[in-house]
Amino acid sequence: MRAVDTNVLVRLLVRDDPDQVARAEAFVEHGAWISLPVLVETIWVLQSVYGLHRRRIGTVVGMLIDHERLTLQDEDVVRRARAAFSGTRSTGFSDCLVVEIARKAGHLPVGTFDRKLSRVDGAHCL
Repeated sequence: MRAVDTNVLVRLLVRDDPDQVARAEAFVEHGAWISLPVLVETIWVLQSVYGLHRRRIGTVVGMLIDHERLTLQDEDVVRRARAAFSGTRSTGFSDCLVVEIARKAGHLPVGTFDRKLSRVDGAHCL
């Protein structure tokens, strides 16, 4: 299966350049894989460049989880991170993902100085 970079995934989501959207759609027509770093970068771009807010970010992650042609690396981890993200008002998606990756690997708690992150189950404020 092919893999996509952040810029391809962003084009598929925001659809702001018709030529690039068409090329991205053709590339993923038979399926494509999204790595966790690409997912995190994409969320960052959507928030910082396109101004998407928390609720919309949760929706986008849900769309990617359920997408028929796109496959997420460690989808189970992404699902749990999305649930944790949706259950908090201040912790970022990437922080929730860090905790869920550590959980899957059996390396909890995640030590942090971030008070917001420390409220997520599996994190511990130092």
